[in-house]
Amino acid sequence: MSNRVNTVPGDPIQAGYKAWLNYKRIEPGESNESPAAWCSRIAVNDKSSSVVMDSAVSELIRGIEAMLGRKPVIVSLEEAAAGEGGYLIIGTWDEGGALLDRTFDGQAHQAIGPEGYAIRTNRAERCIAIGAQTDAGVLYGVFAFLRLFGTGSAMDSLDLTDHPVNSLRMMNQWDNIDGSIERGYAGKSIFYADHEITTDHERVRDYARLLASTGINAIAINNVNVHQFETMFLTDRYLPAIAGLAAIFRAYGIKLFLSINYASPIEIGGLTTADPLDADVRQWWKEKAAEVYAAIPDFGGFLVKADSENRPGPFSYGRDHADGSNMLAEALLPYGGIVIWRCFVYNCKQDWRDRATDRARAAYDHFKPLDGRFMDNVILQVKNGPMDFQVREGVSPLFGAMEKTNLMIEFQITQEYTGQQRHLCYLVPQWKEVLDFETYAQGEGSTVKRVVDGSLYGNRHSGFAAVSNIGSDANWTGHLLAQANLYGYGRLAWNPELPAEQIAEEWIQQVFGACNKKLVQTILGMLMASWSIYESYTSPLGVGWMVNPDHHYGPNVDGYEYSKWGTYHFADLHGIGVDRTMKTGTGYTGQYQGPNVELYESVATCPDELLLFFHHVPYTHVLHSGKTVIQHIYDTHFEGVERAEQLKEAWASLNEGMDPSLFAQVADRLAEQAVHAREWRDIVNTYFYRKSGIPDARGRTIY
Repeated sequence: MSNRVNTVPGDPIQAGYKAWLNYKRIEPGESNESPAAWCSRIAVNDKSSSVVMDSAVSELIRGIEAMLGRKPVIVSLEEAAAGEGGYLIIGTWDEGGALLDRTFDGQAHQAIGPEGYAIRTNRAERCIAIGAQTDAGVLYGVFAFLRLFGTGSAMDSLDLTDHPVNSLRMMNQWDNIDGSIERGYAGKSIFYADHEITTDHERVRDYARLLASTGINAIAINNVNVHQFETMFLTDRYLPAIAGLAAIFRAYGIKLFLSINYASPIEIGGLTTADPLDADVRQWWKEKAAEVYAAIPDFGGFLVKADSENRPGPFSYGRDHADGSNMLAEALLPYGGIVIWRCFVYNCKQDWRDRATDRARAAYDHFKPLDGRFMDNVILQVKNGPMDFQVREGVSPLFGAMEKTNLMIEFQITQEYTGQQRHLCYLVPQWKEVLDFETYAQGEGSTVKRVVDGSLYGNRHSGFAAVSNIGSDANWTGHLLAQANLYGYGRLAWNPELPAEQIAEEWIQQVFGACNKKLVQTILGMLMASWSIYESYTSPLGVGWMVNPDHHYGPNVDGYEYSKWGTYHFADLHGIGVDRTMKTGTGYTGQYQGPNVELYESVATCPDELLLFFHHVPYTHVLHSGKTVIQHIYDTHFEGVERAEQLKEAWASLNEGMDPSLFAQVADRLAEQAVHAREWRDIVNTYFYRKSGIPDARGRTIY
């Protein structure tokens, strides 16, 4: 891949390293009132210092100095209360002083919750106040204020309260201690190298800042596939260094979690079994939890991949996932820790001749019978779809099916199946479709977002998790525009109601500046079209998986068709698609609830974009669009190439108004995407032309 660098150059702004915390200079006349009039002094209680409050103050100083060109002065609350105005005042309700009390009433106090914040301009007192219940809320308020400042909001009329919808907003790193990242497309790990944990914490701290600025409050710092050395993270060999990383994230309100090896009692504990009902195994985990919390008092808990893709788990001992997770939850319970148990469990040694076994069914079949058996500090982490982060697949029917169990949703920011950060694919619109999906679990209004925020069934623990897309590349994400997915995930986890367009526009304005309207609107249009474009030249109608095995990049229609992984499209000379109906197929449609069962069961009502996910149909089947399946395949792949070229042309139109380094990064990737889209088109179209024998109705070249 061209143009890749793994170090931060002399000018991190040009590299994109500062991302949306760029804090671009605000020139005079860009606001309706001089920002300096409100931001020349920061008032804070100097008797209530904490690491999180220190971060809030530091970030506020950093942002204002960058945007206004001069450093604000720190003053005491008493000095501000007696002064003539022109202050930013930050603090908690208990320690924020008289000006904070005079700016906010009790209603604001109650509206925001433990992580929320309120921001208000008090014109009478000539101050802007940022108040919260907790230091973490103040930190989030500071980042929100800087976002408003940097995107052109008027300082003289601020008045808002905000709080996170989801209590857990988590990042999953798939980093390995050798420095590699499983499904990483932006360089090496920033946490590890050569089987050691980094001692260079500057970049880790900057990552913590990026995450906290979008509202992330938890991180698992190692791959869910836990190997030999990572298993030892629970020992003195690595625990002190991990505690050092935890301290960095703690300063930004982020709790550290560890992915653990279920077989740890055997591999590092000297036991002969990891049976969750064995007394010695249970005691070993209790003692290990005590050691971890002694080193990291605010440790979040364990993330577990068990009995999945050859990972060890309770199945080896004739136990189930409730037995396995409850053993760990019992060990963490005295410390307030939680177990996050992944539901990505399926038969990964399937015979491709077996048409009855359906990978899409697996998570529901494993976990639905266990509803109500999990301890209250266990959360089941469910992928957004039942397969594996495809560009299009059905929503997992587990959402809404587990009435007595904590659930959280897992997204994949890293673009494993959506272009691997070599192609542009803004994923927030896809995620919003999933979150808005109607499960009908409690009738209408039972959306996925209500399941994962805990409100549908009154769950104590809930939220979001996502696989990170960052690495050591100078711009964090390889493709500069892929930063929008990282930013967008955090903003969506904070508030799933935010429009995808608003999130994208915020990111663009903070990275590139808010003044150039053409630039903002052009990039916004590119981002909003990109998911549809990528889908159009890759996998048609929800069929998925037509990629090269193992690394998953590039077209290979039969790449997984005869594999053990259960990822089939069943194309023959007559038709294509997977029959997942109750009447003639695997019965997967019966895992849904309410009208969704009939919607997906019937070929007449199934949405076109998911037709081949649920049905095997002839190539001549007529879609709701009026096209046949085969003509849809041809048309979308030809159109996808044209639209990929248009992305390249749209970006080229911005050349004169952009920093050359930023421009070149994206131009390089878009050129590669346009070439690769043609490869997808020609391979997919040729495959189905030769398979079906049906020519393109428009007579275009198919090889």
